[in-house]
Amino acid sequence: MPAATHLVWFKRDLRTTDHAPLRAASAAAQLLAVYVREPAVHSAADCAPQHRAFIDECLTSLDAELRSQGNRLCILHGDLPDAFERLWQHTPFTHLHSHQETGNAATYARDLAVARWCDARQVVWTEYTQDGVVRRLRHRNGWARRWDGRNRQPPQGAVARLPPPPVLRQPLPDTGYRFNTAGDLALRQRGGRGAALAALHSFLGERGQPYRRAMSSPLAGEAACSRVSPYLAHGVISLRETVAALVARRASLQDEAPSLSRREWLASLKSFEGRLYWHCHFMQKLESEPAIEFDNMVRAFDGLRENDFNADHFARWCSGHTGYPMVDACMRMLNTTGWLNFRMRAMLVSFAAYPLWLHWREPALHLARAFLDYEPGIHYSQMQMQSGTTGINTPRIYNPVKQARDHDPDGHFVRRWLPELAALPTEWLFEPWRLPASLQSRYGCQLERDYPLPVVDFTASIRQARERLAVFRGLASVKAESREVMAKHGSRKSGVRATGRASERGAQLPGKKASKAAEAPPQLMLDWGD
Repeated sequence: MPAATHLVWFKRDLRTTDHAPLRAASAAAQLLAVYVREPAVHSAADCAPQHRAFIDECLTSLDAELRSQGNRLCILHGDLPDAFERLWQHTPFTHLHSHQETGNAATYARDLAVARWCDARQVVWTEYTQDGVVRRLRHRNGWARRWDGRNRQPPQGAVARLPPPPVLRQPLPDTGYRFNTAGDLALRQRGGRGAALAALHSFLGERGQPYRRAMSSPLAGEAACSRVSPYLAHGVISLRETVAALVARRASLQDEAPSLSRREWLASLKSFEGRLYWHCHFMQKLESEPAIEFDNMVRAFDGLRENDFNADHFARWCSGHTGYPMVDACMRMLNTTGWLNFRMRAMLVSFAAYPLWLHWREPALHLARAFLDYEPGIHYSQMQMQSGTTGINTPRIYNPVKQARDHDPDGHFVRRWLPELAALPTEWLFEPWRLPASLQSRYGCQLERDYPLPVVDFTASIRQARERLAVFRGLASVKAESREVMAKHGSRKSGVRATGRASERGAQLPGKKASKAAEAPPQLMLDWGD
């Protein structure tokens, strides 16, 4: 009887350290380590060339790790479960191991299809947790304690020696296929385990000291923010590894004499630790209610903006040509590098939602493609939160002129990303529409020719937005549904029970057990990509 073959399916867990599926499968006689490039997923509207290039870099690193452990990475191309069926025809594996994933609708549907295929082929599929997200969560009481129980455990090291892959009768079809990653990707972060560890350790060892006070600045935040979010999103490092490194760094500070430096470090580490909780807190919302990828969290808000979508306003926002320099500089940086600090991301979404009055779905897709650290669970929760459709968060409207004066007072950031405005004195830089026509030639910036006039009048559009939003927020149906949202998704310190408002993402997958109560950290403002 041939030796049993176990397959480890890598998805968004591109590492060998602290990898429960790989460790479990290492007891098998033969092990296939597989990644599948799926056209249905990687050509979807929320995926971009930068994501595919980053993944390829991570896969190269992962293959090197596996080879050092006596195995190798098998890369297939094709939609699932068809790719597994072709592989199974070559080598009838008996067990499938993978991490749970809180992805978008496409990956959720894919997982359901894989579950049906496994049942048909009598393949035993075991899924493992890798973060603080809880399948089939009924309510939030106790959630933070559960997060601690999972993520404050010491991370498991890599298995020293893995069992070999099976000897294939012939080469597998599509092995070695690479993504089409055409385009200028020179300024984005690079993928791979080495790059992930370098970002984490340089943040905790050097860059992170001013994190708490610098994170709001698009200039200072570029270095002071952790920049580990792309690696967490693709699982190049685990959440437990990140928490362990943070705890170790904090412990090392206990031996230092009191100083301003030590105090600043401890404050910054505390802020970063909070964001690791928030990471899973927001992902949990999509896990518990997958529809928020497409639908308003409070359905009574349907019709708030959907029928007023202005395609020209959207195009100018996407390209960074709104006529508001701070908005445009932030969007151009994001489009070029794949990264932007959290406050400026909040400002971009706020500007789309209120002065431009754009429904959140299309801006969400543009930003999903633009963010190298795109994490669906965080992304759609935050898009709705900042757009005012959750019913449980106070709307925040960011004035881009004030944001520029507060966080780029000398104009270095705006001049860097808007070279057409570089010669303007700071007096005019953040409000170029005020520049007298007589001075436009002197400073080489002819408005409407070199830089657009504002797409809307900010003050008037915000007044109208507040009036429209107030009408909806005053509806009894909005208030009633908002209470349901708070019960299901909101954070609290005491036991608010959920109402069972919506079915949960894990409900149809085999082997899922109902979880106990959960609780979350306080409701927070927009915070991707720190």
